[in-house]
Amino acid sequence: MTTINGFLRRRIGTNGLTLSVQEAGTGPALILLHGYPQNGMCWAKVAPTLAEHFHVLIPDLRGYGQSDAPCDDEWHGIYSKRAMAADITGMMDALGIDRAHILGHDRGARVAYRLALDAPDRVRNLGIIEILPTADYWAHWDAGLGMAAYHWTFLAQPAPLPEKMIGADPVFYIDWTLRSWTRAKSLHAFPPDSLATYHAQARDPARIAAMCADYRAGASYDRALDEADRAAGRKIAAPLHFLWATTGFPSRLGQPAALWRAWADHVTDASCDSGHFAMEEAPEAVLAAYLPFFTGSA
Repeated sequence: MTTINGFLRRRIGTNGLTLSVQEAGTGPALILLHGYPQNGMCWAKVAPTLAEHFHVLIPDLRGYGQSDAPCDDEWHGIYSKRAMAADITGMMDALGIDRAHILGHDRGARVAYRLALDAPDRVRNLGIIEILPTADYWAHWDAGLGMAAYHWTFLAQPAPLPEKMIGADPVFYIDWTLRSWTRAKSLHAFPPDSLATYHAQARDPARIAAMCADYRAGASYDRALDEADRAAGRKIAAPLHFLWATTGFPSRLGQPAALWRAWADHVTDASCDSGHFAMEEAPEAVLAAYLPFFTGSA
């Protein structure tokens, strides 16, 4: 099994399924949550340094990497960020972890902020990389964002349309997606071992279906949860540090940190010279942003 340098991989039962989790280091717990179309290997450039300071846990989210990929349900609750967040709190329970720092990128960041809303007592500090809340993305949808983030509507189409189209040439699709979201429009930022795992999961029809289900949930179940929380005035209690890329998706909305300030009481932010995949394109900037934040020296 491919693992990050210095990490061991284990399987942990949680919330009715089994997650594949990489683990290293000692100290306060820090959970790293990956996004689409990746898996836990996206943290390979930053995780070894973080493990010098923390007990680092890197699960593959349900449906991704080497974790279980259950079939979706009619309402897309199976791949909702609420279900995925419950996977993470269940993992924490299995390991005897009461509270943890959480850092998420892309879909993993959506799991992270949902966990902070649903289980605020389990989160110390919350790190968000390169996303805005799901409901806000949909509310600000226009032609420009729609062209850049076309995958939000494409992957959310009813099965099996996107599954069939991706499955016709999955490696091409993954490479196109990764390359087009980087600042350099290149695959050079992605370590070969990590890239190989992104290709491998895309060749698995069950994981293609899971990734599509993730976005179907985002267009329905997740958006409804966000809208209900916003209407109820619920906010994230944990300190939140938001890192956005100068050529990423949130930057298209002008002042992206302002949207997070409507969702959390304690928000700081920073930008980095990167495309969407900051951990692989600008790992030094990610470490500079989050080591002080999580160690309390900010």
